[in-house]
Amino acid sequence: MKLDVYQVAEITKIRTDHIRALEAGDYDQFVAPVYIRGFVRTYASILKLDVARIMADLNQELGRTEKFAEPPSLTKQPKSWLDLVMLYLSRIDWRILLAVLSISLVVILAVVGYRLWYAHKTADPLKDISPGLYQPKTGTSGDTLPVPGTTAK
Repeated sequence: MKLDVYQVAEITKIRTDHIRALEAGDYDQFVAPVYIRGFVRTYASILKLDVARIMADLNQELGRTEKFAEPPSLTKQPKSWLDLVMLYLSRIDWRILLAVLSISLVVILAVVGYRLWYAHKTADPLKDISPGLYQPKTGTSGDTLPVPGTTAK
């Protein structure tokens, strides 16, 4: 199969500079071996080569490089409480949490609204009025109240 770099790049969606680096064995162009393995697997399958054998050869070749000889240690740094919090936060399904928080907020507002309404409904409307004694105008006996609309002279 006669394909140039541009045709392979179009078929595999791998950049041409990465294809050239793979063919030259220049693995320093890549940031992680996972990209190299994926690109080589895709490239080998397009060319209809023995993918298993090529991947075994690639693993041996990567083992001889300084950059990709051994994977970086993930446990060298001590874990802090922030790492644990971030781990648990990354596991949260935020859509479900948002729905639960929204429903909780609606329920809380309904309960508070009902309690305020019930307290207002059952409140004594005369609670702020202090008891008082009627003081008649001078010159009246005080036995009866004056009739509205008439003035006592």
